[in-house]
Amino acid sequence: MKIGNRKKIAIIGVGLIGGSMALQLHEKKLSSRLIGVEASKEHAEQALEYELVDEFLPLDEAIATAEIIILAIPVNKMVTLLPQVLDKVTDQVVFDLGSTKTAVIEAVKHHPKRGRYVATHPMWGTEYSGPKAAVRGAFEGKAVIICNPKESDPDALEWVEKMYTKIGMRLVQMEAKAHDLHVAYVSHISHITSFALANTVLEKEKVESAIFEIASAGFESTVRLAKSNPEMWVPIFLQNRENIIDVLTEHIDQLTRFKESIQTNDNAGLQALINDANKIKRIIK
Repeated sequence: MKIGNRKKIAIIGVGLIGGSMALQLHEKKLSSRLIGVEASKEHAEQALEYELVDEFLPLDEAIATAEIIILAIPVNKMVTLLPQVLDKVTDQVVFDLGSTKTAVIEAVKHHPKRGRYVATHPMWGTEYSGPKAAVRGAFEGKAVIICNPKESDPDALEWVEKMYTKIGMRLVQMEAKAHDLHVAYVSHISHITSFALANTVLEKEKVESAIFEIASAGFESTVRLAKSNPEMWVPIFLQNRENIIDVLTEHIDQLTRFKESIQTNDNAGLQALINDANKIKRIIK
């Protein structure tokens, strides 16, 4: 399947991620026709208003019409829907944009059409949701993780990898279990920390206007993720719970060290903790 030929592409779930992908596929001239599939009537209307897709079709009709099928739905729904999609495909390429991979790959492990599916996770998102939140050029310069690539048919894998390269992403291949462990550290814990900090501040600062008056850039950047959609993040946390619990245990231990150092007026201990944290500069410039 050649990347140069424009394809009829169906996107199941035209929200922030699916809508942003639609913009990229159109602008990079990868699509001849963009078909949306959407459970929410409001989201479908918004996606048409913002010209993210050309039309909406029922799921079965969209699958039959499209050459490429993209799933951009919450990961708990992915586990159920992906096998149903593969039941209906012939030689179409199917890939998803979900944030966890082990459960969905396991769900289609023995499916006769498993090879038509490519498991992917583009490492991009914002705290907003829905078609109105779609961003042009969202994926450029970001990494995309391709999981268990050897389980996908070579032509399906080739098209998906070339597509991601054309929209400006860096390719990283990884096994699903390793992926879920690493994203627990670099993504999922950040969201949990942000949710928890927001709840802490809202509990202690009963007068919310005071927060807005004195909020600094540091506070805003730390709690920004707390505005993220629970319909997306609750399934992610539960699907990846084993890794997340492990990360949370370490995170709570680190918080306890800070608490104890402050309680005991331990200047040297605090200095050491912050110096250790500064080593993150080796990874993040």
